[in-house]
Amino acid sequence: MKIALSQWQCPVEDRFAKLERDAAIAALASCDLLLVPELAFPGYNCAERHVQDAQLMDGQWMQGVARIARSNGVAICFGWAERDGDIVYNATSVMSKKGICLAHYRKLQLFGAFERRSFTPGNTPPPVFDLDGTPCGLLICYDIEFPEHARDLARRGARVILVPTANPKGFSQVPDVLVPARAYENGVFVAYTNYAGEDSGLKFGGGSVICGPDGGVLAVAGKGDAMLMVDIGGMDAYATDRLSTQLQDLLRP
Repeated sequence: MKIALSQWQCPVEDRFAKLERDAAIAALASCDLLLVPELAFPGYNCAERHVQDAQLMDGQWMQGVARIARSNGVAICFGWAERDGDIVYNATSVMSKKGICLAHYRKLQLFGAFERRSFTPGNTPPPVFDLDGTPCGLLICYDIEFPEHARDLARRGARVILVPTANPKGFSQVPDVLVPARAYENGVFVAYTNYAGEDSGLKFGGGSVICGPDGGVLAVAGKGDAMLMVDIGGMDAYATDRLSTQLQDLLRP
């Protein structure tokens, strides 16, 4: 499976146009999956719009991303503000190459008062799903800083963990230290994509990264607009059962 990560330079004026361009580039490079940041729709640092613009599962955002995925023949993982009745979630969905929703996840670990003003935490575990024969899992940003979530996905068979994020400047320890650690701890690939630049006064740190099961950095972005591409087709060369047999001890009463 070949993965493309797009690090969006803020401000992003036309988000669908940006996604369309990214998908076309990923398709030309024969990528199977395009990963874009947390809350790609309507954006991260716009709390009033999270509630005002949040959409249902069958809304225009989902329909638009499905169309882009179909027209380019590339799966797309993207973040968005989801409305379910009176509740708004920080969500991520994965559209297949045919425009079918393969997986959907509502962020469990909301970061700070800013996110808690807009969103309600999710109430279901992060999903594990099949993408072209590769078992993948979903987390969102702050979730990856809690080892339990990545471990849970790995225990349920995920070999790749996709993490759309909106990591502010000053938190470089996350892509530099924690993401490689989660990959190594669990023997999985972790793809973590961020924003760069400044959005309404909030500066983002860039540093999007793809790490391998040995914790090694396979590709990393700088501080500006970037697209990373990595073919992880050699994943079978790594041990498929790296988790300690004693980890079950953690589950005993």
